[in-house]
Amino acid sequence: MLAASAVSQSADDPLSGLVVGDVADPEPPPGWVRIRVAASSLNLHDVWTLRGVGHPADQLPRILGCDAAGYTDDGSAVLVYPVIASADRGGGDETLDPQRSLLSERYDGGFAEHLVVPERNLIPLPDFLTLDEAVCLPIAWGTAYRMLFVQAAIRPGDRVLVQGAGGGVASAAIKLAGAAGAKVYATSRSADKLAIAEGWGATGVESGARLPERVDVVIETVGEATWSHSLKALRPGGTVVVAGATSGMNPPADLGRVFYLQQRILGSTGCTRAELLQLLRMLETTGVRPVIDRTAALADLHAGMRAMIDGELVGKIVVHPPTG
Repeated sequence: MLAASAVSQSADDPLSGLVVGDVADPEPPPGWVRIRVAASSLNLHDVWTLRGVGHPADQLPRILGCDAAGYTDDGSAVLVYPVIASADRGGGDETLDPQRSLLSERYDGGFAEHLVVPERNLIPLPDFLTLDEAVCLPIAWGTAYRMLFVQAAIRPGDRVLVQGAGGGVASAAIKLAGAAGAKVYATSRSADKLAIAEGWGATGVESGARLPERVDVVIETVGEATWSHSLKALRPGGTVVVAGATSGMNPPADLGRVFYLQQRILGSTGCTRAELLQLLRMLETTGVRPVIDRTAALADLHAGMRAMIDGELVGKIVVHPPTG
């Protein structure tokens, strides 16, 4: 089958380690299910793997792709929940399981014609979503959902700042917060991306610029470049939720501001299976849908990955493997 794999890692030239070629078809072990992949989507996690961040080299080669949707052998359309947790985890929070693994970490991912996953990781495809829409949800939209509604526990009328409008998590956070009745501010260096965010109902603010008011919650995935602005934009007692640091992991702490204004800083990683189901119900009720920047053939994955690295996207790239 055709698949896109990380075969080596380079911090400076990550795409040099991305190979699209034929690999052996996977065989499901007991309790696992084989999926014919119809769609997957790009995430920055794929780039981190190619850069060697958080992914040991001894785990290569590895088929990339954290998201997947497709069909079981009996023809059922399914969405894949991407966190593979300990077999004895039960119904607990998979994101807190020290043995958890995303697809494409210890197990091959969705950039392939076929994929095998535990049966509990399958979710029937809702009839109100297309496969392309659904496959955008588990990583980016699931992350945004948990940040907003589980960690920050936002309420209608809350003021929410989303740093870095345009990415998958940011676009999801803008649309979900707005659908929940929050007043949303979104930042970007790009006038075009600010205009798009305003089209979704947000108030656009140039990166680093002063907001007209302090906010209750900041959705932070950028890191060093926006951290100081995030703390300054936050009201006393407000909450920053962090789920990434694309511009760097070591911002100035500004601890004086944090303790004097009693600001809360919360980490967030992914979402649980139960939260993904809650997200699906929210989309059905509100009519909100994922933002798809473009689609790409699996054979053309290098070009899609380059666009994501260069920040040329608004929303998600959906990847289609060969059919037939």
